[in-house]
Amino acid sequence: MILPFYWMVLTAFKTPSEAISVPPTWIPSEWTFSNFSEAWSKVPWLKYFFNTALVAVFILAGNLLTSILAGFAFSNFDFKGKEKVFLLFLATMMIPMPVYIIPGYLILTYLNWIDTYAALIVPWTVSVFSVFLVRQHMKTIPRELWDAARIDGCGKFGYLWRIVVPLIKPALATVSIFSVVSSWNSFLWPLVVTNSKHLRPIQVGLAYFTQEQSTDYTLLSAAATFTALPLIVLFLFAQKRIINSFARSGLKD
Repeated sequence: MILPFYWMVLTAFKTPSEAISVPPTWIPSEWTFSNFSEAWSKVPWLKYFFNTALVAVFILAGNLLTSILAGFAFSNFDFKGKEKVFLLFLATMMIPMPVYIIPGYLILTYLNWIDTYAALIVPWTVSVFSVFLVRQHMKTIPRELWDAARIDGCGKFGYLWRIVVPLIKPALATVSIFSVVSSWNSFLWPLVVTNSKHLRPIQVGLAYFTQEQSTDYTLLSAAATFTALPLIVLFLFAQKRIINSFARSGLKD
């Protein structure tokens, strides 16, 4: 698993001739740091990073809000057809993206959202996986807390924001990490719904950069390195949160 990353990073420091040499070299004979500055100057990476960060933040906010509210409803309220509706939600996770790209594109065309930030953000503000994960965590909270909160005069929303949300921070941290990673790695959907260069997120920008520099493997490796670095750092800092969240989601009342 580590080998491709190692090869990518080391190739970013090689000269073009050494990058395609046979037999390959595992350590650069001449460290070339200028590949990063040259790759950065080829396309507006700063704009791509800004677009990706903007989209990721709004999608994260939407995911947290919808997953908390939906998870609270599915875990604490009893209504007719609750389990069937929840199973229907889960069933949508089995539908691959190519199936709903065309219907989604037609809906966005009708709304005049094509080539706008709304097309990149709004369809992804709800995540069924996030709803499922938050619901599982909420189900582990003792019912006695709700009864005690009602005795103290706390309403449903007060109980949710003051008691439930602080108790499910590991789940919310995992939802946040998964949402940011998914937004950062999103490629096919932004490629379909955007046309303008100023709206390209990082992965679409990297794909166009790959087409322009298809023969210079050092620049491609340098660009791939600094686009992947933020997620690698995020994962290294957050892996304990992810493991803790999945471990707790399997507990029963």
